[in-house]
Amino acid sequence: MAAKIVPVPTEPYTLGFIGAGKMAESIARGVVKSGLLPAAHIRTAHLGTARRTAFESFGVKVLDKNSQVVEQSDVVIFSVKPQVVKDVVLQLKPLLSEKQLLVSVVAGVKLKDLQEWAGHSRFIRVMPNTPAAVGVAASVISLGAAATNVDGELISELFGAIGKVWKADEKLFDAVTGLSGSGPAYIYLAIEALADGGVAAGLPRELALGLASQTVLGAATMVGNAGKHPGQLKDDVASPGGTTIAGIHELEKAGFRGILMNAVVAAAKRSKELSQG
Repeated sequence: MAAKIVPVPTEPYTLGFIGAGKMAESIARGVVKSGLLPAAHIRTAHLGTARRTAFESFGVKVLDKNSQVVEQSDVVIFSVKPQVVKDVVLQLKPLLSEKQLLVSVVAGVKLKDLQEWAGHSRFIRVMPNTPAAVGVAASVISLGAAATNVDGELISELFGAIGKVWKADEKLFDAVTGLSGSGPAYIYLAIEALADGGVAAGLPRELALGLASQTVLGAATMVGNAGKHPGQLKDDVASPGGTTIAGIHELEKAGFRGILMNAVVAAAKRSKELSQG
């Protein structure tokens, strides 16, 4: 008979991170900065001075062992490398129960495996991306078999502290990886290329890079806030016989759209290959 699911406390719950890397730090900082949880309610474990100092600098309690984190946490987030997550979860399995909500941000590791290793299915898988470091992540969540809608809302709120959150079926996570997981790198490449174009047209390097990055930020904000399709926003800028349509013509001749589409599909395909071992 399955154990009864106990809701995570509505009062400030305790949040524990298994793994004290950059992603865990970004999430913890965002949660504290947003006021969602006080730092005193967050735990992690690490023996290295640099990582301990990073977390302690904003009030998070750093313990010596992962087992201590699990014992002191209502919500446990696994944020370790994919190649070690199985051993880590299995090691902690005797301490894990359905009284705790388990979360994984480990890339490429499926819920069915996480649930099997943990011994229960109150698990939520989250795919954030690296802009979490500056509070503007794109995160997608998928609920495990025993995770409730209330659990999903809690985790959506938690990851909302570091950006925007969507829910999706786990079968879409390879495509999510190809788009939002790998996507920041495509945009960095685009920003670098725009800046190089500015330099080629005569701009100083610093000015070109500043203009390129701010232009991408502004365009993304317009897409998010203007309520218009990107194609319409593009048309609004491209006046007949003007400079913008001349530039767009060159992009179209070079297959710009197809190249980006191919990049997303290739990364999604590689994600699927990796997740299948």
